[in-house]
Amino acid sequence: MRRKPRIKSGASFLRSPVAAPNWSLLLTGDWVELPRKIVRGTAMLKTVAAFDRIGEENAFAVLARAMHLAAQGRDIVNLGIGQPDFRTPDFIVEAAIKALRDGHHGYTPAVGILPLREAVAADLGKRFNVKVSPDEVMIMPGGKPTMFMSVLMFGEPGAEILYPDPGFPIYRSMIEYTGARPIPVPIREENNFAFSAEETLKLITPRTRLLILNSPANPTGGVTPKAEVDKLVAGLERFPNVAVMSDEIYDHMVYDREQQILLNGWSKTYAMTGWRLGYAVWPGKLYDYARKLAVNLHSCVNASAQYAGLAALTGPQDEPAKMVAEFDKRRKVVVAGLNKLPGISCATPKGAFYAFPNVKRTGWKAKALASALLEDAGVALIGGPDFGILGEGYMRVSYANSTDNILKALNRIGEFLASRKAA
Repeated sequence: MRRKPRIKSGASFLRSPVAAPNWSLLLTGDWVELPRKIVRGTAMLKTVAAFDRIGEENAFAVLARAMHLAAQGRDIVNLGIGQPDFRTPDFIVEAAIKALRDGHHGYTPAVGILPLREAVAADLGKRFNVKVSPDEVMIMPGGKPTMFMSVLMFGEPGAEILYPDPGFPIYRSMIEYTGARPIPVPIREENNFAFSAEETLKLITPRTRLLILNSPANPTGGVTPKAEVDKLVAGLERFPNVAVMSDEIYDHMVYDREQQILLNGWSKTYAMTGWRLGYAVWPGKLYDYARKLAVNLHSCVNASAQYAGLAALTGPQDEPAKMVAEFDKRRKVVVAGLNKLPGISCATPKGAFYAFPNVKRTGWKAKALASALLEDAGVALIGGPDFGILGEGYMRVSYANSTDNILKALNRIGEFLASRKAA
């Protein structure tokens, strides 16, 4: 005789392994088939309106499409995704393996292990000549949680949050999720894709709660000069109620080189995108807010990744330096090649591993051109509008790929533009 299902919290909805067309409710090991009308009724569920406003990052959609085409036998050159094409250095991988073998399998403090927080504080002090306490450092599962937490702390209906446009799409997505009003800070080609301190300060109103900065920048590769940053800092003294979240995930990749939240991590510098390891420096009471959010959201970052991050910061820096040098070589190839293509011009990026060419003279809309290049020429790129309103007329080109593949992609783009008129 079948046992009566025991109902308890944590039940999950899964497809029935017996009756595929229906849905079942798994309750502590027992399958209970649900009537079709109940399943159809999920369309009537009252969900939070914020989820209708939330956006996403189209680079992952382009990556999925590129992989799908490659699986069908197409030769695809991917200059779309923003991750290094290098392996994580071996000594970092070995540190994670050793941590597992040494038994580091359990929870860690929500804010991260102390040796790693100390290493982050020491690294910041060494590179920027600033004093940071380990008690201000929090280890995060990547960079996005810091963005999310920062916006969540300050965003609500009636508030305004300033963010770069074009910029990383998650900024605006999270702002809109909270109901705050997103205020774009223009990042213009004529300003070498740096922000203008004067223009930024003029956008601040009594409703402004948070200013998001990103330099070196995604998607443009722009780096704001120190003099402009100093001008902004001086101007912000008039606005003590405005917090600043500085996204510095690309801070090692520069080629021409009290109210602040610092976002950084290991993904780009150490080729560790899949490890999901980042850190934040939180001032004052924001640290405890972030700690509580961490406890509620993810408990802690996995232990072995933290020991890998510790090895990355305290070990030899030869491999990251080699990566940056290689990116610099590719940068020059990309810029020279793009500027030879019909209808395209490209400013020289000063940081990160992206170029942001102007494609207006091709006659194509940016997203339509990016889509056609993927489908018809086998080159994956990201259309500028995926990074903001001011991204129209531009495309993001990632040079986190081999020089051979970059040259192949440039040749394909040239052939495409020579043979196809704008749609």
